[in-house]
Amino acid sequence: MTRTPRLARQWLAATAGTATLLGVAMLALSACSGGSIADSNNAGNSGPSFVSSSYNSEYFAPGSRSAAPAVAARTLTGQSFSLAADRGRVIVINFWGSWCSPCRAEAPALAALARNFRADPVRFLGDDVRDNATAARAFERTFGVSYPSLNDPGEQVALEFHSTVPASAIPSTLVIDRSGRIAARVVGEISYNGLRALIAKVVAEKT
Repeated sequence: MTRTPRLARQWLAATAGTATLLGVAMLALSACSGGSIADSNNAGNSGPSFVSSSYNSEYFAPGSRSAAPAVAARTLTGQSFSLAADRGRVIVINFWGSWCSPCRAEAPALAALARNFRADPVRFLGDDVRDNATAARAFERTFGVSYPSLNDPGEQVALEFHSTVPASAIPSTLVIDRSGRIAARVVGEISYNGLRALIAKVVAEKT
């Protein structure tokens, strides 16, 4: 009569161990896929704070776009910048950090796109989050990034987008049309051809 209780105890222990491992796995999964992306419109959220290498792009029809916030900040070189001053041009704003591996992977493509759209009414802009200016400037030199980036260590600029179309991962990229409305968003590492097509589509729109 002692075998059954012992087997039962072994089965219960094995089941408990499996449940624990499943719980840990589910917690890890939720930490990667949830985080700021799940709470990006909550007032108390701390902003985009995880790295995403997945690619997810969205294009918003002209009649269903949110106005971009009136961003005013300083660049990594200390220059003042106002998003409103670039009204009339398509703005491509990339949220990045020198600590972010997908940001390093996409940087050459962004630098090349900025050069290729130089003759068009397009302005590229970075928003460097949770970083220090020295590391960020070294990043820009390494990857040949010639367009300016806002100095945003506390994610204050990123937080301004929460009531519109939030930058819900690092990296994220927004395309703002010539009327100052958010026309497209890419979450995760950009594709050169994918982002080029989005920018060209917005540039070709009638105002």
